[in-house]
Amino acid sequence: MSANPSVSPVLPCPPADRSFMSINIRPKRGVPEGLFLACPKCRASLYRRELDIHLGVCPHCDHHFYVSARDRINQILDTDSFEEWFDDIRSVDPLQFVDRIPYSKRILDEQKKTGMTDAAVTGKGFIRGRGVVLAITDFAFMAGSMGSVVGEKLTLAVEEATRLRLPVIIISGSGGGARMQEGILSLMQMAKVSCALARHDSAKLLYIGVLTHPTMGGVAASFALQGDMTLAEPEAMIGFAGARTIWNTVRLELPEGFQTSEFLMEHGFVDRIVHRRDLNKEIARIIDYCEKSA
Repeated sequence: MSANPSVSPVLPCPPADRSFMSINIRPKRGVPEGLFLACPKCRASLYRRELDIHLGVCPHCDHHFYVSARDRINQILDTDSFEEWFDDIRSVDPLQFVDRIPYSKRILDEQKKTGMTDAAVTGKGFIRGRGVVLAITDFAFMAGSMGSVVGEKLTLAVEEATRLRLPVIIISGSGGGARMQEGILSLMQMAKVSCALARHDSAKLLYIGVLTHPTMGGVAASFALQGDMTLAEPEAMIGFAGARTIWNTVRLELPEGFQTSEFLMEHGFVDRIVHRRDLNKEIARIIDYCEKSA
């Protein structure tokens, strides 16, 4: 049967041009890492910028998050009033200590990670117009542990405060105690800082200790709890050995809430628990009161 001459032959269609569609195809975007975080106490989802506005305190349950030494300087001192001291002191790894990695490499890694030379920042500044010497130990650098550099910086800062006749404020955030990689040299820092504070006290000058979470080991056993006034942030863990260490060594169950700032205040080791938002004005008030009483 012959084809119908009136019907046009079917020709193949050219491939469709879909290039115009590519402008509408975008990779799926997720939430940037670190933008939100969960409160470990109330489990609320917190926007990091909102948390920063509240000075690192959960607006729902008042849980006090870790904040860096630099952030604490900005929270405590008057704007642009901080003059850092002794930031050029470095550890020389006197014992040539090696565990999983050499101590010298560990120090370099911590310096790169934190931007700090060691676990303490010291210097002079003003709190509501009142001159102070401020020292802070930062948990981010090897758990805020106290080696020879930390001890030297704290001692020099206290001695300079004595010379200038200024109050000393030490904010402790040391969960690592004395630094094991420096052996007896780190333990010596407990006595060295304590002696400097004793001379400061003999000069009838004020020392305010501020305890934050965590303050443990050789730091808690020496300068952290030697203040004329000892303040603490809410629910901070403060003590020498932790509950797990005590159980593993002497098999003692600790009381509920043992080694919290509330427990220590109840038993006379802490003078006052102060919310982070009130710390600046509380320190200024104590300085004024002590100056009038002197």
